[in-house]
Amino acid sequence: MNPSYRRFLHTVVALVLAWANTSAAEPNPSNNYPYSGPAAATPKPMQVLLVTGCDYPGHAWPLTAPVLAQGLRADPRAEVRVVEDAGFLDSAALDRYQVVVLHYMNWMTPGPGEAARANLKRFVEKGGGLVMVHFACGAFLEWPEFVNLAGRVWNPQLRGHDPHGLFKVAITQPEHPIMQGMQPFETEDELYTCLDGKVPIEVLATATSKVDHKDYPMAFALNVGKGHVFHSPLGHDVKAFTPAVLELFRRGTAWAAGMPPKP
Repeated sequence: MNPSYRRFLHTVVALVLAWANTSAAEPNPSNNYPYSGPAAATPKPMQVLLVTGCDYPGHAWPLTAPVLAQGLRADPRAEVRVVEDAGFLDSAALDRYQVVVLHYMNWMTPGPGEAARANLKRFVEKGGGLVMVHFACGAFLEWPEFVNLAGRVWNPQLRGHDPHGLFKVAITQPEHPIMQGMQPFETEDELYTCLDGKVPIEVLATATSKVDHKDYPMAFALNVGKGHVFHSPLGHDVKAFTPAVLELFRRGTAWAAGMPPKP
């Protein structure tokens, strides 16, 4: 036998024996080449989709959306993804989430279309959660059925809101899971007086207008099919997202996702 070929065979045999000995010492029946890098992160139990990217010019969503997202992430169970294109609502990927947070209003801009609206409706009716933030009540004006998801929507024929300023938010349903443990709080915001609709809702918090001295809902909840909807017109600007307001949205998001709210 050629000496060079004999040395080659000896080398191959030695490598095979070395591999066999290593495998015997450290058996790994499922994977002979285990990944030695960091383990993949386990998805958090509350997958949140925050939809933003468009609003009335007086609502600076590029500033408020990050504050809201950070407030929601204070719940350690929440993994929050922010998208700036409402067209994502048309995606089958919507079903990866437990709750959609709508911080969006298509002011002077075409909405995401009929398919996206139908997909959002289907998502909520089959058990997904929906959270409405501030002027999201004015989204999809071209969609009359939106009131059935939102509970109340912006009616441009009504007076919009009190002058921007301080007002007190009173808790009207302290036993509701969202409100348990929350105390009345003051906020500097727009006290919306423009919400309209006849869909049954459960009013959780109110504020009294300094203009007409009537009470208006500042937080309410409703069920749509198998889904939960939490709606609050608070959140005009960064200053309006006080710790109490962020807690309210954090609790409302957990409830809408079908989880017990946490402070």
